[in-house]
Amino acid sequence: MMLNFTYNKCVKGELFMLKRKIDNYLQDYYKTSRNALLITGARQTGKTYSIRKYGERYKSFIEINFVEMPEASAAIRGARDSKDILLRISALTNQEFIPGETLIFFDEVQLCPEIVTAIKFLVEDGKYRYILSGSLLGVHLNDLRSEPVGYMGVKEMYPLDFEEFITNIGVQESVISTLKEAWLQHAAVDEVVHAKMMELFHLYLIVGGMPAAVNAYLSDNNLQHVRAAQLEILHLYRRDISQYDRNNKFAIEEIFNLIPSELNAQNKRFILKNLNEKARFSRYENSFLWLQRAGVGLPIYNVEEPQVPLLLSKTRNLFKLFQSDVGLLAAQYAGGIQLRLLQGETDINYGAIYENAIAQELVAHGLSPYYYNNKKRGELDFVIELNGEVLPIEVKSGKNYKAHSALDKVLNCESYHFSQAIVFNNYNLHTVGSIVYAPVYMVMFLAETESAPAYYKIDLSVLK
Repeated sequence: MMLNFTYNKCVKGELFMLKRKIDNYLQDYYKTSRNALLITGARQTGKTYSIRKYGERYKSFIEINFVEMPEASAAIRGARDSKDILLRISALTNQEFIPGETLIFFDEVQLCPEIVTAIKFLVEDGKYRYILSGSLLGVHLNDLRSEPVGYMGVKEMYPLDFEEFITNIGVQESVISTLKEAWLQHAAVDEVVHAKMMELFHLYLIVGGMPAAVNAYLSDNNLQHVRAAQLEILHLYRRDISQYDRNNKFAIEEIFNLIPSELNAQNKRFILKNLNEKARFSRYENSFLWLQRAGVGLPIYNVEEPQVPLLLSKTRNLFKLFQSDVGLLAAQYAGGIQLRLLQGETDINYGAIYENAIAQELVAHGLSPYYYNNKKRGELDFVIELNGEVLPIEVKSGKNYKAHSALDKVLNCESYHFSQAIVFNNYNLHTVGSIVYAPVYMVMFLAETESAPAYYKIDLSVLK
């Protein structure tokens, strides 16, 4: 079956209205809940943009930015109750407060954590809807003493995943649906379509999912402009490190700068001795946690046993550290790698970049990836829990993608009962036994399937 691709027209300097999955999430959330919503995630992932876009649905959209309006923090800290907070907010804006038709957006809430605590009382008041966001929330609000449980949902936002990326590039929904059907049926894709999807995946490795980089590409297709946008974001991250954790800033920045070279190593595991010959994990643990909570780094931990639940066998001092966005990773490598990636040059080590893209995608889909390393059996790139089972995943960037001794040993181990394994690679979809050899772009379909609700009613008659 031949499928047509319709690409978005690129107009130089134009800022595109990027389509994000969170757009539908916000609509659904406020249809079914009266609670507030806190949007978390790394800087520059598009949180504020998506919230403003959603806010257009309301008759009145009120934005309180605690960076641009420092007086708002003082006003809220001195308020007695929800009515007093609303009265003080109304004095800071000329927007009309319409009961039932107003969305109030508190941005940069890390500068006013009191509003997170107070949101319970604002929600109870019930007149308006509330949404919150900010920068480095995982760092600033991690130890919040009075979190409004039951009054506020939390949604993590990530860079554009691969499906969002190709949607904004101009790939039609019918194409994505056809690809998904092939994934579900374990059927090969039309070769022309497969080749084009691989081209798009390589483009994604370069551009990544940061909205500024995607917009730079859509504007004029100039990869140098894309890299300039990415380098600006990396500079912003380093500035955050220096500003927000002055005691550990040198260690955090050194770890951050080492991510590309550590991923390029043979086993990709982060080696502390590369920081300091006498380095111990206990000394640097807070620095790694800072990067994770800031959404800048993605640590993928080792598990001692690939069995459910994986969390119980997690080894906290053995991990691979990936970038939060594969495009930022590519930007940190030497200049000129972009075109070489697109041209598929064989002398580039694609492994690190491929694995970063897979890790990023799995996390964006709400999955918790680990890796498995055993001296006897070898190493699996990823293991995840999917629909109640452990799924081993290998990522192969070269021609010899069917050589996977560690996976073979694990599948043949009597202690484990894997019903399926996936090897993501460059070639068309096919299966051999319980192994699904899937093209890397099909990782966009790897997610938990919605299951029917489970009911269990216990019989208490014997206790009466």
